[in-house]
Amino acid sequence: MKILVTGATGLIGKVIIRKALKKGYKVNFLTSEKSKINSIPGGEGYYWKPIKGIIDLNAFKGVTHLINLAGESISGRWTSRYKNQIIESRVLSANLISNALIDLQINLKGIISASAIGYYSDSNKLFDESDLCVPETFLQKVVEKWENSISELEIYTQNLSIVRIGLVISDMGGILSKIAPPIKFCLGSAFGSGKQWQSWIHIDDICEIFLHIIENNIKGVINGVAPNPITQNELIKYLADFLDKPLIFPNVPKLLIKLLLSERSELLLSSHKVSSKKIERTGYKFRYPLFKNAIDNFKVK
Repeated sequence: MKILVTGATGLIGKVIIRKALKKGYKVNFLTSEKSKINSIPGGEGYYWKPIKGIIDLNAFKGVTHLINLAGESISGRWTSRYKNQIIESRVLSANLISNALIDLQINLKGIISASAIGYYSDSNKLFDESDLCVPETFLQKVVEKWENSISELEIYTQNLSIVRIGLVISDMGGILSKIAPPIKFCLGSAFGSGKQWQSWIHIDDICEIFLHIIENNIKGVINGVAPNPITQNELIKYLADFLDKPLIFPNVPKLLIKLLLSERSELLLSSHKVSSKKIERTGYKFRYPLFKNAIDNFKVK
């Protein structure tokens, strides 16, 4: 088996590649920074630049599976220009992959692409993959365009799957790098009511889910979340207890967050309660089903 990974130098990409190599799989990866072509030991790096339509077709040589993680971070300031970058980085990447597969006239055994639980509506309802949501917020519109562009790749593979990823818990980046520092200085608090649901997943579990999908030829949409979502109040409390820090301040008022962040406030205020039952039914066993256990081995202190 030989896997081609896009977005390989990001948080999830680096761990997936490390785990894939440990299993004995061969790995090629695409990077938009020429300086990172030799940055991953054991992997073969190739250059691409989706916004310019540039891709090294040698990256596909001998490849049986593709893992697509390409996409600009949503954590930047949402100017009109940056919002376009968020969408284009995802859609143009998928389009460039499609064009490459046409040029090479090859079919892959599996294509697995990242997506996000931002697809689902802001609600306390438990959502699963069969739920259809009408895109209203910016993030929902991003995910809709993202998944539509990925769906176009279905004709080039025997198995196309889309993984809607929740909040990734890691001590190497992700959500903890944003919320742990204020707690360390006794400035931590939840946002709004704090009752909004947070569907999270440990970095090891999300990376192993991608490989589980490849190894078991799984098709369709999969929620990449742990079995036990928690409220934001609970998440902040677990972290404060783990860091042995008091929570002194009340929750940050919803109106203040909207005033400061405008449209981007949905990142802090939206509630997403998402089911993991589908991936569990395929035989995947979570290493970290509980948030408390997920952070116990982290070095965020």
